[in-house]
Amino acid sequence: MRSTRTINLLLALMTGVILMVPAVAQEENRSTTQTTGQSRDRVTTQSAQGQDQQNQTMNNEARTTRVASGQKQKFSGIIVKRNPDNIIIRDQSGADVTVNLTNSTKVTERKSNPFRRAKNYDTTALLRGLQVEVEGRGDNSGALNADKIKFTNDEYQVARSIESRVTPVEGRVTEAEGRLTAAEQNAQRLSGQIEELGQVTNTLKDNIKSVQNTAEAAMAGVNSTNERISMLDDYEAQQNTTVNFKVNSAVLSPEAKAALDQIATQAQTQKGFIIQVAGYASADGSEDRNRALSQRRADAVVRYLVENHNIPLRRIITPFGYGESHPVADNTTREGRQQNRRVEVAILVSKGLTGTTATNRPADTTNTQSTQRTSNVPPQQ
Repeated sequence: MRSTRTINLLLALMTGVILMVPAVAQEENRSTTQTTGQSRDRVTTQSAQGQDQQNQTMNNEARTTRVASGQKQKFSGIIVKRNPDNIIIRDQSGADVTVNLTNSTKVTERKSNPFRRAKNYDTTALLRGLQVEVEGRGDNSGALNADKIKFTNDEYQVARSIESRVTPVEGRVTEAEGRLTAAEQNAQRLSGQIEELGQVTNTLKDNIKSVQNTAEAAMAGVNSTNERISMLDDYEAQQNTTVNFKVNSAVLSPEAKAALDQIATQAQTQKGFIIQVAGYASADGSEDRNRALSQRRADAVVRYLVENHNIPLRRIITPFGYGESHPVADNTTREGRQQNRRVEVAILVSKGLTGTTATNRPADTTNTQSTQRTSNVPPQQ
């Protein structure tokens, strides 16, 4: 009996061992599979993070323009950062260019008035928000060593306005960020006051958002002002008149003087106006003689406007005699020749002052000839 019981016990133990072996093997396989999956997930996550960092680096580098060493370049843009020895300008495409300031860098006014000398400025006038034109050569670091920097006086005044408005805003942002940092440190030290510190943090975030909105509104105003300033040298015709002359004559008739009186009165009610005067002749006589005659007719109109209506010479574009070119009628008929013996006068007003959004310039020959068909403004040549 005892022998039989011992044998049965040994059989039971062997059966248990046999059943445990597959279970242990299955558990080991499951552990190995889980470990492999976790390792694969970690590798995939690290690879994705590395790719994101690489893409971010490439995007940052793509926003910087490098200038080849020794290459002469010319850039236009807005100063977005001012350092003691250089500035960073951003062009219309959004690319940044580093511009080095040297002892030979000349800072001058880009003037539109040909009757006065351009102003010279110190490098301290290069403020953030200033629209500039830069000429220079590249150095070994990819920056541009500036030879000339130009901007208009109006653009400088706008930049000064930006500086006076943005600097306080930056101070408020820095102050708000400092307050936010202090609040976060207090939250770490005083964990028991989480709710109160959370309210302080939310208030500070609202203040920062308000400051950001103020800054965005200021930049929108600056952009609008820059757009108006860029249109100051664009002109459009507000009024036109034509005065006619007798054969071989440059003497103003009473009718011509009355027409000039009317256009001079109209001009004096405009802001930022200039007067364009162009003389013409019929096909009678030689080409050189008609060219000289048309110039005398244009000069006679200018003299009348200056002497009788005190129109400043700086308001009058240099008069030009076109001779028998650009006829408005047939020179083979008497009536046509009479119409061609004329001087055309146009009042041009700056679009930057009138708020017109068109960008055609009076110096553009194609656009001006198109305007001539409706307003008799002579082409610029």
